[in-house]
Amino acid sequence: MTESIVRKAIITDAGFASRYLPITKTIPKAMLPLGNKPVMQFMVEECTQAGIQEIIIVATPEGKPIYEDYFHNSVIRIKKQLESQGKLDRYEPVQRVLDFPKITIITQDPSLPYGNGSPVASAQKFVEGEEAFLVMYSDDVVYGEHGDAKALVDLFAARKDADAIIMAQEVSSEVVDKYGIISFKDGTDNQLDNIIEKPEVGQAPSTLASYGRYLLKPSIFDHLVPKYTGKDGELWTVDAITKIAESGTVLVEKTKGQWLTTGDPENYFRAYLEFVIKFEKYGHKIPAWLEEIGGV
Repeated sequence: MTESIVRKAIITDAGFASRYLPITKTIPKAMLPLGNKPVMQFMVEECTQAGIQEIIIVATPEGKPIYEDYFHNSVIRIKKQLESQGKLDRYEPVQRVLDFPKITIITQDPSLPYGNGSPVASAQKFVEGEEAFLVMYSDDVVYGEHGDAKALVDLFAARKDADAIIMAQEVSSEVVDKYGIISFKDGTDNQLDNIIEKPEVGQAPSTLASYGRYLLKPSIFDHLVPKYTGKDGELWTVDAITKIAESGTVLVEKTKGQWLTTGDPENYFRAYLEFVIKFEKYGHKIPAWLEEIGGV
């Protein structure tokens, strides 16, 4: 029998992004840039590295046409103009976007309650029948040679008995109260028992923070329904994963990259700054620029 593979991924960007207003009334949050690429493209590239064949982006009604334009519009008029100017090489980044695996854009089911589990539930019909699929929150970027998507797919190939796999990153013990911290089942160091949301410093069960990179099976949808809303009356993916862990095996994998959140303007700026310093050819100029403007 041919070994199955993980073929599909769900990437969510369906929230109000109210901390970014007014820009996010027009531009989806994950269309904000890191360099000359939007955050969402980093997610798609991570999926491509993992061999994903179809990506389902769950967007707001306002964001759906923007994503469709970005990933599907070939802007032939620009290509022709660049060609006439002898600058066709500048079109190559556009061609790379057009060459991505199949990308389907949908909107969140409006009948579902608010919460980060609802965009995932909205994509259910696209992943039914799959042995497993990825879920990625577009708030979370991972820098490094090895993306989390590939880590999840590779681990599932070795541990297909797992009911789910989630990624985690070590954080300082002084900041555990800012994250969802992983608690392991007794006698294990890689099986999830629970995720403790923002525990007090000194009372955290570990220093491993969970974030939005998951490999799930369709059984997760049994728990992503309105009757299982949790804190603040919202539908939470983490609650559904914890429910799976009660009777099944949810593995925890440490990232081989560096996870950064872009969920608010301050952390987005830090992620952008790190990106420029580490990956842009002008990154080495940042210290001198800061000195010029009196920043150091």
